[in-house]
Amino acid sequence: MVKTGAATSRGAAETDVVVETRNLSKTYRDFWGRRKKVALKPLDLEIRRGEIFGLLGPNGSGKTTTMKLLLGLIFPTSGEAFVFGREATDVTKNERIGYLPEESYLYKFLDAEETLDFYGRLFDMPADERRRRAAALIEMVGLTRDRKRQLREYSKGMTRRIGVAQALINDPELVLLDEPTSGLDPIGTREMKDLIVDLKARGKTVIMCSHLLADVEDVCDRIAVLHQGELKELGRVDDLLRVTGVTQIRANGLSAAAQDEIRSVLARHGAADVEIGNPRTTLEDLFLEVVRDSQARPGRRARASDRETG
Repeated sequence: MVKTGAATSRGAAETDVVVETRNLSKTYRDFWGRRKKVALKPLDLEIRRGEIFGLLGPNGSGKTTTMKLLLGLIFPTSGEAFVFGREATDVTKNERIGYLPEESYLYKFLDAEETLDFYGRLFDMPADERRRRAAALIEMVGLTRDRKRQLREYSKGMTRRIGVAQALINDPELVLLDEPTSGLDPIGTREMKDLIVDLKARGKTVIMCSHLLADVEDVCDRIAVLHQGELKELGRVDDLLRVTGVTQIRANGLSAAAQDEIRSVLARHGAADVEIGNPRTTLEDLFLEVVRDSQARPGRRARASDRETG
């Protein structure tokens, strides 16, 4: 029997689990109730306080569906989801959440200050606090010079920036970002990634979806790879990208004669900055391998041991 309410909240506080899903699934049906699409197959996840968690997958893999289930915007077909120890369908918990959808739906006739003031009012924030938060967030996302321009004059990248500021207006504990770097130039992308890392430094938990694998690799602590609504890979980025079947030795100042020697000989030859460990693959290669394995073996989750021996 699953315990909810106060007992669940106490358990979440003790273990620092911010998000938990148990056999969470979603099937969309047509007007007649016939199965139209299985968007998410039974999903089990735990996301802990203060980590940056990445959801990866091709279009239609279930990433956005997962976020909407966590927000309580849609209801699961089966299973459960808990956020801050509360059932995800309890929308009162959304006061502690910031959400940036893949497409930002903002009022184009408002400027940046007016936009943030409007969303601050939705959280019943006092006027002084709204002004202070709006000014700080506009500076944080790099829109100070454009704060008085109407959003209809913004580029896609600028719209993305004000969307992030809107998601942070209530100083949330949990931030959900769907394609946060979409439309940003390289400098803007770097600044956005720095912002996400800064959110973690401030003790916030971040869940982000992205098709830009290098961005996820740069900022995420753990990732989950989804394909056709099914969890295919889950773990820490460093662990998943480590090539365990190969040992790599790197050293500076090593003579030609010493290059054929083993570790004990390296010290005798005066090698500096010796590194012995497992080389890493890239997140892009891992992602493509997981998807290809999923297509070749439907219904089976890829494992590291499979990749090493396959």
